[in-house]
Amino acid sequence: MTFSKEGEVTPEVVRKFIEKHKAEVARYRYLINMYQGIMDIATQEPKDSWKPDNRLSVNFPKYIVDTFTGYFNGIPVKKSHKDSKVLERLQSFDNLNDMEDEESELAKMACIYGRAFELLYQDEVTQTNVVYNSPENMFMVYDDSIKEEPLFAVRYGFDTDDNLKGEVYTLLETIEISGKVGELSFGERTYNPYSELPVVEFYFNEERMSIFESVISLVNSFNKAISEKANDVDYFSDQYLVFLGAEVDEGDLKNIRSNRVINYYGRGDEKGNINVRFLEKPDSDSQTENLLDRLTKLIFQITMVANISDESFGSSSGVALAYKLQAMSNLALAFQRKFQSSLNKRYKLFCSLTTNEVGKDSWKDIEYSFTRNEPKDIKEQAETATLLMGVTSEETALSVLSVVPDVKTEVDRIHKEKSETSVFDYDKEQE
Repeated sequence: MTFSKEGEVTPEVVRKFIEKHKAEVARYRYLINMYQGIMDIATQEPKDSWKPDNRLSVNFPKYIVDTFTGYFNGIPVKKSHKDSKVLERLQSFDNLNDMEDEESELAKMACIYGRAFELLYQDEVTQTNVVYNSPENMFMVYDDSIKEEPLFAVRYGFDTDDNLKGEVYTLLETIEISGKVGELSFGERTYNPYSELPVVEFYFNEERMSIFESVISLVNSFNKAISEKANDVDYFSDQYLVFLGAEVDEGDLKNIRSNRVINYYGRGDEKGNINVRFLEKPDSDSQTENLLDRLTKLIFQITMVANISDESFGSSSGVALAYKLQAMSNLALAFQRKFQSSLNKRYKLFCSLTTNEVGKDSWKDIEYSFTRNEPKDIKEQAETATLLMGVTSEETALSVLSVVPDVKTEVDRIHKEKSETSVFDYDKEQE
């Protein structure tokens, strides 16, 4: 949503954008319902009362989102800065806001909805706080310039009488809004202490698409197929018993049900044959299983998320495992760029306040370290590092070891141990 940079933010302007956002909320609720396991199969037309009507849903969306977010930032993002004082202030800010959990929720929301928002505000003791917001009750409007800079944001909700209440965040102030949607009014205004809009958007991709949005039709097809398979099983358990060449009266049927015994003789067809069997329907088991397998493979292939519960996945190691994770790694790298850009905006706002005791440009020197949460073959890494010793620098060789979090520190430790060992050997020789 865009608006003229020179335009005035009035109650009427906010009302129009709220109406636009309400149209988008239906999509957001559909996506979160998918994540929570509330699928289309549950709202299909009911079958006749005498027919089995299973409504099974396999929660691929939740599996995809949780697997990817665990892979992307199951290991929290690390921040470093060349200025120790600035780093101390950043760590204090992160600890105050439980930033590891904050960033985990932002990543999950971005995967589900395609976007998420973070609001920065000052508490009673001028400490900077952050809180994540769902796009179901918050949206941002950008200016219509080529850079599309954030212009204002709105957070709102409704009470039981359908009265709206919320806030409009602009570049200069925060404005309270209330009333019916068609009769919005501005209330109390509060000065915006930040240099820019105090709202940051985190988004999964430029199109703001959910990670599983492209496979919704496949998930719905899978649920329909597996539900019909369950119906077939019920049909099998409820088969008809067929008597050929014999007449069965009501008393015989009751005896069969009670005693589970069928004994007919002396009656039958012209040859005296009596045939009792179940009426069987055609079996499409192999066809259904092939369809379910194909849909499962397509769902994971198109979302680019690895099916780590697959039996063949656990037997892979080394290069084979890297190839299986390649697609998800590429997806994570693309998301990482968007995520880091939003982190820069967050810390730019933090550094813009003099009360935080850091320079306003300190955010430019923050270095982020994203570590993928994936299985590691330590033995193979150690062998590679050994082969690289003498061919590359010591730092390069040690960088392949996932058990070494800080290569420079590890190199210093090695050199220190070597020097201590040399001194010890020299003293021993002198003795």
